Amino acid sequence: MQEFAKEYPHYQGIDFAEQVLEYFNISYSARDVEKERLPNQGKLVIIANHPIGSLDALALIKLVSEVRQDIKVIGNDMLMALKPMHSILLPVNNIQGGTAKQHIQNIQAHLQAEGVVIVFPAGEVSRLRPQGIRDTRWQSGFLRIAKQAKSPILPVFIDAKNSPLFYGVSMLYKPLASMLLVKEMFNHKRHHLPMRIGELIPFESYSNNKITRNQHVALFKKHLYKIGHNKPGIFDTQKAIAPAENRAELQHALKTQCEDLGDTSDGKVMYLYQHQGSSPILREIGRLRELAFRAVGEGTNKRRDIDRYDAFYYHLVLWDKEDLEIAGAYRFGDAKTIIENQSVNGLYSASLFNYGPAMAPYFAQGLELGRSFVQPKYWGKRSLDYLWFGIGAFLHRHPRFRYLFGPVSLSDHYPKAAKDLLVQFYTLYFGRSDGIANSKLPYLLPKDYSHCFSGENYKADFNQLKHQLANMAMAVPTLFKQYTETYQEGGVHFIDFNIDPDFNHCVDGLVLADLDTLKPKKRARYMPSPKISETPAKTA
Repeated sequence: MQEFAKEYPHYQGIDFAEQVLEYFNISYSARDVEKERLPNQGKLVIIANHPIGSLDALALIKLVSEVRQDIKVIGNDMLMALKPMHSILLPVNNIQGGTAKQHIQNIQAHLQAEGVVIVFPAGEVSRLRPQGIRDTRWQSGFLRIAKQAKSPILPVFIDAKNSPLFYGVSMLYKPLASMLLVKEMFNHKRHHLPMRIGELIPFESYSNNKITRNQHVALFKKHLYKIGHNKPGIFDTQKAIAPAENRAELQHALKTQCEDLGDTSDGKVMYLYQHQGSSPILREIGRLRELAFRAVGEGTNKRRDIDRYDAFYYHLVLWDKEDLEIAGAYRFGDAKTIIENQSVNGLYSASLFNYGPAMAPYFAQGLELGRSFVQPKYWGKRSLDYLWFGIGAFLHRHPRFRYLFGPVSLSDHYPKAAKDLLVQFYTLYFGRSDGIANSKLPYLLPKDYSHCFSGENYKADFNQLKHQLANMAMAVPTLFKQYTETYQEGGVHFIDFNIDPDFNHCVDGLVLADLDTLKPKKRARYMPSPKISETPAKTA
């Protein structure tokens, strides 16, 4: 390997891995459906067995690079000896422990930058064990790294083995077997390395502290070998999210199948879409919905988040024409038309709440909103604000709508105490008791719940709410705050709160807002004209 590096000094990192595999005529494979389990973005820790040495590591690096390039590998002494690989290696003493603090910080920095880290927890080549060819004892470093970053873990099983001579010598004298690894490398010329990629293990599946770290590590090792033998694993997992749609086809569909509601000066276009048979638009919306909702502890755990309502609702799409990406989307439906065609059960919110006869006037002039999302890479970039501009443009063209209603979600990431505070506060100040709707699976406050808001001073109580949430490292959800700050007093209500078991047990608040009570500055901001010709001014 060192001679190869001298002969081809211009190869570095992934390119070096590719050339070594080509030199030894090593091939590898993973099932297409399993390869989809490799997320193409977001922090990730990949764990794998280490059956034959450097070649299995290089093959895994090359496989991952076909999906994403932001790869770093936890490098033991064996890998660190390959100087051309140093650009993607993060040194760690996996066998004996005692990694330098700076190296640990570099690993965490890469994960916080949403990169992927590959770890071989054994830190050395597999040996012959009573159960067959298996890794030696796994070190716990990968678990500490993943827990600190709150990263999902992806197990990959590499199906390979060295020669009987290697294992025989290994049983007699382990250091001598290590010296045979170079010979073993040449024995693997023209070999094929099948890989099994397990489903993603989210942080929540391994974050409990009821068992020791060593017990956790043992379970991960057992999980990996189970999936390698086509058996169910140990941990709760997430289904793979579908791959992205072809960008050129998506752009063409948006231009030919959508109504243009206007654009912004920073490269975003607002489109209005209604489903038309098989279309990449809805497939990509469903994919990104699942991606965005999983990022906040929700989601359906399906490849795409698409339901039966998508076929007859409007979809407001925010399109980044520079990066050819859907930045976000909002779904809304004409309540009157839907009820006329399908009864009240055609409304998405009717799957969560029971509506009474008193809701009829609101349905007649109502637009049901819901399922809004901004994909994670656009968080903090005004994308949700632009979606509200799109809704304003739609309402300008359809002035008969007076009411907006629909569920707004409270992620299950919020601890129970935070949910209790939010439900209490918004029921106290924005509740409504005339029975126009009630939840099918109500979120109930504890019987002995101590009320901590006066109900007489909104500003003081809201500050108290924010303070208590901050103590839990939480904040008021964006849509909760946006709805209540957009309308004049009495113009918006949180009618009831429901638990949605099909959406990772998030809490949905049913909101009803009267557009006639929009604050003047908000009306001027979001509904100035039918077209959005420039980036809006900042809110006063």
